[in-house]
Formats: sequence, structure tokens, C-alpha cells
Amino acid sequence: MGKKRPEKCISIEEAKDLQKTWCDTRTPEIDKCLGFEDTREFWWSVEELEKYLKYVKKQSKKQGICNPGIRMYFGAYPKEQCKMDRGYATVFLAPTGAPAGEMGKGGDHAQNNYNLEPYNSGSSGIPPVAF
Repeated sequence: MGKKRPEKCISIEEAKDLQKTWCDTRTPEIDKCLGFEDTREFWWSVEELEKYLKYVKKQSKKQGICNPGIRMYFGAYPKEQCKMDRGYATVFLAPTGAPAGEMGKGGDHAQNNYNLEPYNSGSSGIPPVAF
């Protein structure tokens, strides 16, 4: 038998409920305000993510950060950077953590590690791919 699934995995049904709730409570207002259907899903290959996580782990260790984290932020591209002259949504990953012994060194209150570069440039469906 394979490895045990990670503790924070959710069921497919839970994921579908989360996506439905987002779509029911947010996308109509966002799309109405923007005047177009914005993206709400983002894609990276596992290989890309593994490379980025390896970079974060290696560089964090050099800084004395033994348990770095990743925080995800919503963002939006300036209209001028978009092919269709629209400021589509995006997400980017930001490394977190502080050297051992510093306040706020871990968990969801960890400080952003501004010494390492965030990660972006995934792709998304236009229209969005539903879960």
C-alpha cells in the first residue's frame, strides 16, 4: 500500500462544496464589477512546484530557517500586461519563516521571508475550469 495521505487532505465533495460556495457568493459580484468572467483557478505542474519548494527549503536553511512555510496571495495583473486588455486574477506563493528563536517563526502567523522571491506565472482557464 502507498504512503498515508497527508493529514490536511479534504474529500472531493468538500472541495466541490468550497468551489460552489466561492462561485455562488463571489464570482457573480466580481464578474459584474469587472465586466468579464475572471479566472478562479490556477495551474502549475508538480515538477514546477517541487522545484520551487526545493529552492525555498534550500535557501531558507541557509538563513537558519528550519521549517519554512508557503503563503498564497491573491493578485491581479495590470490591464496592460494582459493579452485581452483585462486585469485577470492570479495567485502567487510567498515563502515564510524566521530563524529559530525569533518571534512569529512558524505556523499561520509566520512572517513573510522577503529575502526569497515569490512564485507566480501559473496558467489558468479562460473560462475557468470548474472543479
